[in-house]
Amino acid sequence: MQSGVRYIVNNLAHSRGARVPDNSDVRNRLRDAILRGAYAPRQRLIEADLAEEYGASRFTLRNALIQLASEGLVELQPNRGARVREITVDEAIEITEIRQAVESLVAERAAEKVTDHQIAFLRQVGEDMRAAVGRNDFMRYSELNSTLHSALRDIADHSASTRVLEQLHGQMVRHQFRLFLVPGRPNLSLPEHLAIIDGVCDRDPEAAGAAMAIHVGSVIATLRSFAEAPALS
Repeated sequence: MQSGVRYIVNNLAHSRGARVPDNSDVRNRLRDAILRGAYAPRQRLIEADLAEEYGASRFTLRNALIQLASEGLVELQPNRGARVREITVDEAIEITEIRQAVESLVAERAAEKVTDHQIAFLRQVGEDMRAAVGRNDFMRYSELNSTLHSALRDIADHSASTRVLEQLHGQMVRHQFRLFLVPGRPNLSLPEHLAIIDGVCDRDPEAAGAAMAIHVGSVIATLRSFAEAPALS
């Protein structure tokens, strides 16, 4: 019955000139759903159900899945359709090694291009991060972490690096959540972030890049500890 209702609603939308979701709309909505955990790793993505859910044609939905597969978020299985791709810890380490090189480049470029206004903003982010850790507000610290890295990408204005990092982030999101839960992790990463901010604000590309390499290197070390941890029975 519900399927019939949705079918009628979609047809009414067509007849009234409502905008039909295109491939970009569907890809972005499905991508956001995967990143926020609406679909579990290895969960099958059934085209017919998703097409109905997103009010899109099977053709549009299939194209969106193909694009998400190219981003590493979905895997397409012959004769079995699509499913959410599960990133192993070993893959996460390899991805983060790539991120280490690219993020270091971004930090260097940001140090070369940063303006006085942007320096004031970065300094404030650093102070806010320090305050968040001081009051054990690790959710706020996580938000500021994202703000800092996003701001550095904007300042660097290096479009190729931004595209690479956005794709890597999509593949790493679940492991990043796991990193967030590691006891003491914010206290470890805070001085690393502050060193990055210092390097950029001092307009010292070498220091900024080195600080970023150290920071992402500590993420790699933590991921390796996951790989070495004994499996729970």
